[in-house]
Amino acid sequence: MDTAQVWQQLTATRPDPPGWLVLATAAAALLAIAVRPLWRVSRTVVTIAHEGGHGLAALLTRRRLSGIRLHSDTSGLTLSYGRPSGPGMILTAAAGYTAPPLLGLGGAALLAAGLTGQFLWIAVVLLAGMLLRIRNAFGVLAVLVTGAAFALVSWYGSDQVQACFAYLGVWFLLLAGVRPVVELQQMRRSGRAPESDADQLAGLTGVGAVLWVTLFLVVALACLLAGGSWLLHWRTI
Repeated sequence: MDTAQVWQQLTATRPDPPGWLVLATAAAALLAIAVRPLWRVSRTVVTIAHEGGHGLAALLTRRRLSGIRLHSDTSGLTLSYGRPSGPGMILTAAAGYTAPPLLGLGGAALLAAGLTGQFLWIAVVLLAGMLLRIRNAFGVLAVLVTGAAFALVSWYGSDQVQACFAYLGVWFLLLAGVRPVVELQQMRRSGRAPESDADQLAGLTGVGAVLWVTLFLVVALACLLAGGSWLLHWRTI
């Protein structure tokens, strides 16, 4: 593939996929979230987005990002250094649970504009940047597999395959933004998450942890409603 072909692939807009594909990918994403055995596997993608959100916020607020770890139980850890309080620390702590739905919203905007290929390559670039900060073997494997899937579909997939993969990914991020927030509050109630992002934010701001959980949920639902409407925009089967 020469330079002109690469540039054409990176800048071309794609026609809207058929309505049945949009609905089918939404159903498949919902299935991956609602069925517990599937969720145990697919939740790793949410963890990648979650920890990536912490890491990106740390860099944008000029904190020193030490590294990111992803674990096989779908938990993760992002370490950054800087002031232990203040706006930078607050934004970094708040970015985790809000990152997946906000990424989904951005992806929905790109797909609604016909920029399917661009969405896939932006995902590859973000994952490549995150890979440089991963500090454990499982994390490297998880990000490599995810990034390779996006890259292979981008280079070799037909327009319909690319659309199917991209819509599935965006629907998953939009829908999956809700369940981790619900699970977070369940864990907090049972005392299993005493140092959760919400509790850390409560300590940093004086605002109750429940209000932070509520904010996470509001962001996830708002992104789902807005992003879903962009993806569906008056489609017919």
